[in-house]
Amino acid sequence: MTNRRDILKAGLALGAAAALPGAAFAQAAAQSAAGAAPTLFAPKVGRWRSYQIVTTVEILKPEGQVQAWLPVASFSNPDWFKPGENTWQTNAASAKLVRDASSGADMLHLVWAEGEKAPKVELTSKATSRDWAVDLTKPRTPSPLSADERQRNTAATDLIPTGGIVKETSDKIVGTTSGDVEKVRAIFEWIVENTYRNAATRGCGIGDIAAMLKSGDLGGKCADLNALFVGLVRAQGIPARDVYGLRVVPSQFGYKSLGANSDVVTKAQHCRAEVHLSQFGWVPMDPADVRKVVLEEPPGKLALDDPKVVAARKGLFGGWEGNWFAYNTAHDVVLPGHKGPHLPFLMYPQAVTAMGMLDCLDPDSFRYSIRAAEITA
Repeated sequence: MTNRRDILKAGLALGAAAALPGAAFAQAAAQSAAGAAPTLFAPKVGRWRSYQIVTTVEILKPEGQVQAWLPVASFSNPDWFKPGENTWQTNAASAKLVRDASSGADMLHLVWAEGEKAPKVELTSKATSRDWAVDLTKPRTPSPLSADERQRNTAATDLIPTGGIVKETSDKIVGTTSGDVEKVRAIFEWIVENTYRNAATRGCGIGDIAAMLKSGDLGGKCADLNALFVGLVRAQGIPARDVYGLRVVPSQFGYKSLGANSDVVTKAQHCRAEVHLSQFGWVPMDPADVRKVVLEEPPGKLALDDPKVVAARKGLFGGWEGNWFAYNTAHDVVLPGHKGPHLPFLMYPQAVTAMGMLDCLDPDSFRYSIRAAEITA
């Protein structure tokens, strides 16, 4: 049997190999940073690109039984994202890929033996993705959703209700508008016009949309703003879903706010959205990123009529860039082997000791890091 020291050595060697593509990443990012003004955002169907992310987790203060759950890609859309293999090195007593049957989220579940002084895991995940855009002026005949898919993508969740104030707000937004494209466009534009990105929000937010509407404070980050978009769309009976993932490489359009600007992507989580339109199938949407461009794209605090914002607003209604790694579309996630409350979504590594759940938004509390690279060979 391989001992713990050998396993950790193997993990470190794997990490060094993964850093080699990262050097090319850093060079590309530097070239992007040195360039002129960004090309206006206009995604089209592009070439497939392969990515690798390496997630390293260490438990600094292990007490009692220690467990961890690392998200892996369970999402797949043949138009733009294909998950790949997952491999890992660890000193855990048990490590296996598991699925929360209710939400559909896949994860690597690890359990360490009590008394293990330095719990550690290094997970390497691969996937391929590409830029994707749907021409909403050219209807087609997509495959219809199954009854189960439709129910799942129109249902309420704990933090995304579809009745009450959410339904009332949705009805006011769409008014007498007819047709799913027109209704979704009205909701998308309302999100862009009436919400704002709040830089002080921890992580990506939590997505409690009823609380947002009741308070009248429509600020937050992607898991708030895109959850609000998804909830308002679902309230019209139109299937919609949040897609939780991670920015992995710089934007090819030069937008600093819409890409990873380092190969260290530990805090680069991002939630997108998809809407199923009757004549087009699943269509990408990301009103939250429009508000991110407004706040963060240099020189910052741009007006809605700034050309960079106008381009992003147009491009992110029906398209997005494939510089992103998708995990899942799961809500109300149960962590297998854990008796605690479920999570609103799974986009960060999770860990628990005898002292309770560790703070997934504070990587230093149990030391995790994520590095990304594009695989060119």
